[in-house]
This record gives sequence, structure tokens and C-alpha cells, in this order.
Amino acid sequence: MLSGRLIMSTVPALYEAGLQQLADEDLMVDWSGVEAVDSAAVSMLLGWARAAQNRQRTLRVANLPDDLLSLANLYGVAEMLPH
Repeated sequence: MLSGRLIMSTVPALYEAGLQQLADEDLMVDWSGVEAVDSAAVSMLLGWARAAQNRQRTLRVANLPDDLLSLANLYGVAEMLPH
């Protein structure tokens, strides 16, 4: 479960932790505790999706924040997000 602010300063450590988990197993991420996101969170999610696909793992997400979805739509990458 993610929580707090997923912004440029906090995303790198979370991204690496997700990659480490995807190296060994599937990843389920609940975004319900997230207070704020910026473009770094969108990038992190897309990076995890790419890593999961490359490693033949499953990435599941729940409770994606509306502001993340808005950013993904703005950047034209919403269809690339995991469901």
C-alpha cells in the first residue's frame, strides 16, 4: 500500500522497491493512501508496468488517484496504465 506524496523526491526509492519485488514475484499496489502525485508517479507506474511485462510478472493496481489518471490523460499515456 502506497501512502503520502508520490512526487519527484519520494518516487525513486519506491520505484526501486517495486522493481526488486517484480524481480521475484507479482506486484499488487494499492494507491488509496496516496495524498498527492506528480508526473514522477505516472512515470513510476509506467516503469513498473514495463518491468512486469519484461519479467513476465503481473502488476495489479487498485484505487488509482484521480489526479494520476488526469496526468496520464494529459500526457496521452492513460491507455498504457495497468488496470
